[in-house]
Amino acid sequence: MANNDPRILVALDYADPADALSLAQRLDPSACRLKVGKELFTRSGPAMVEQLHELGFQVFLDLKFHDIPHTVAQAVKSAASLGVWMVNVHALGGRRMLEAAREALEGHAQRPKLIAVTVLTSMAEEDLHEMGLMGSPEHHVEHLSGLAQQSGLDGVVCSAREANDLRRLWGPAGLLVTPGVRPRGADAGDQRRVVTPGEAIALGSSYLVIGRPITQAPDPLAALKGIRMEIGEPS
Repeated sequence: MANNDPRILVALDYADPADALSLAQRLDPSACRLKVGKELFTRSGPAMVEQLHELGFQVFLDLKFHDIPHTVAQAVKSAASLGVWMVNVHALGGRRMLEAAREALEGHAQRPKLIAVTVLTSMAEEDLHEMGLMGSPEHHVEHLSGLAQQSGLDGVVCSAREANDLRRLWGPAGLLVTPGVRPRGADAGDQRRVVTPGEAIALGSSYLVIGRPITQAPDPLAALKGIRMEIGEPS
């Protein structure tokens, strides 16, 4: 990654588009990228992405597409037409779906990064067992990550606790995007497998998805700068 490649992706987990834009206006597009998820996109649609682009931000469109191959291929193609920096799909959709998504982006002038969700960081082993999936989250993350790599994707979403092993699988070019990151002393919220920003980078994460520790801070820009300092980025 280039030196000017910010590694923090601020999660705009808002229901009200005005709140999301207000927060974005308090941040620095040279210091972070922004993540738009299901709630905000459902409320505001492509207009939100366009407004964030106008503010100078690159956008990770976090909609976790999971459907039949043709539908997912068309969805990621639509995301690319919005000019997003990154888009994701769910690895549980299988090889044909993953390959269809990757093929849909081939030749696109501004091809977004394409990554796969493996196991949600809110899920522990007992949650997987309840779904009939035996084994640990780490086992399923490794298996699904291998499938994503074989299908030609750029990387995966994973817990930092799996990043060290996945870095060996993907090599230096693979993108490991890590949610469930909390500065020391912060509330873990609904995340189950959490680490600090410094630990996540040390374990091999490429990008860190961080929401409430920044968005709910009294001074979001100061909170962002503090986390950047922790991971060795210039303040």
